[in-house]
Amino acid sequence: MPDGMATVFPAVLVVDDEEVVLDSCAMILEGQGYAVQTARDGSTALELVPSLRPELVLTDVRMPGVGGLELLEQIHRIDPAIVVVVITGFGTVDLAVEAMRRGAYDFIAKPFTPEQLRRVVRLGLDHRRLELRAARLESEKEALSDNFAAIVSHELKSPLGAVQQNLYALERELASVADEDQRERMRRMRERIADLLRLVDTWLRGISVDIGGIRERFGPVAIGDVIRKAIDAVEPVAVRKSVELVVSVDEVSAPVLGDEGTLVEAIANVAGNAIKYSYEEGSVIVAARDQGDRIAVEITDHGIGITPKDRDRIFDDFYRSATAGGTGAGLGLAISRRIIEAHGGDIRVESEPGKGATFTILLPVCVTINGGEPSGPCRGNPGPSLPGGLEEQSE
Repeated sequence: MPDGMATVFPAVLVVDDEEVVLDSCAMILEGQGYAVQTARDGSTALELVPSLRPELVLTDVRMPGVGGLELLEQIHRIDPAIVVVVITGFGTVDLAVEAMRRGAYDFIAKPFTPEQLRRVVRLGLDHRRLELRAARLESEKEALSDNFAAIVSHELKSPLGAVQQNLYALERELASVADEDQRERMRRMRERIADLLRLVDTWLRGISVDIGGIRERFGPVAIGDVIRKAIDAVEPVAVRKSVELVVSVDEVSAPVLGDEGTLVEAIANVAGNAIKYSYEEGSVIVAARDQGDRIAVEITDHGIGITPKDRDRIFDDFYRSATAGGTGAGLGLAISRRIIEAHGGDIRVESEPGKGATFTILLPVCVTINGGEPSGPCRGNPGPSLPGGLEEQSE
């Protein structure tokens, strides 16, 4: 450490109504380089936390006044990153389990050895460091996404657009003098530039899905209409590959609550992916069915399938399978996942290599009260009824 810089020891607060526990914990931990503060009750601990800002709190689960469970909740209101370990005695294990359910990192039972105490504190602090690092990485990822959108738009899309416009002008100027070979080369350049612009638009779309904007447009949507429009969008690709599209939505009557345009995009992305990895002259089946308060849309192909390794990452941004091959930006399924989750839904996949894949999209339906008229954004469209006395749920 450079000269002049003070050593910073991890701050640990120990809370217990037994003096012997406080003294022994302080002695054990101070010998390991921790800055230890003690408190005889929960109220005193809460007074210390804002100024001390401990990285870890050891607290007895059962104390007079402010008990361990209440102290845990109050500490996490002050700073959710503080790691809390509860100390339990005989007959208080149930309380320790409840504390962990409420956010405690771990518990240690009395009587405990010095090594047990040192270990739980060390692991707790390691856990805190990992959590803080993950939070920083997530923040950096969000900042990178914002910067990436600006860089892509300004440094790539604008120059490519200018090149494209100049190429159009050049083609017109040379139309009367260019030979067939020159016209063919300009045509190929035009197509490559168009491909690059489409790729840039896909990148921008992948990192700029406006979740709030999607939800503002929510209303009752017939899933049959969504599926038909999605199939219309991907049918030319299926025809070129001689893949048969089989659609079944006859049994679905309830509308879903959502935005039609983005739902069409999400289902078209998944269906297009199914066509892409189907064998020629194969088939893709798109079916919808009621599941009570949800509608399930299943998209099944009989193509090359997905490996277990790829299944774990298939919805990640920019992920492309090394084994499946093919082209694309690796954003279609990631965009679909964002759209479906913005609708309060879920998307999952089941597959075996060589046996095709089934993607299942689950979407909440519009509901009515006691068979009456729908309320809120679903008004004017019939939906499945909830049992008597239940109210429509909102996010």
